[in-house]
Amino acid sequence: MPVMERIQAEVDGHPIVLFMKGTPQFPMCGFSSRAMQALREAGAEQLHTVNVLEEPEIRANLPRFSNWPTFPQLFINGELIGGCDITLELHESGELQRIVAEAFAP
Repeated sequence: MPVMERIQAEVDGHPIVLFMKGTPQFPMCGFSSRAMQALREAGAEQLHTVNVLEEPEIRANLPRFSNWPTFPQLFINGELIGGCDITLELHESGELQRIVAEAFAP
């Protein structure tokens, strides 16, 4: 499957997807770690993650797919939310918890 289709399938296949450096248990950069922590605190227990360090094709092409240059990248219900800074801002305002709850609502 071409890489852009793989990225689209990841985004479409899960309510919340975080493309990050490392894993939730072992983030490999501070930005990925902080974004993951904010998502956990907002109640996103079932989120799907993609370790871009183990997926060089995704790492190389995701910025073109999303028109967002950095990692991590958070997608909720197929829509790019943003990177670490936006995720933290949404968390601090309480908005992230609402968005996460809506993403998992039936």
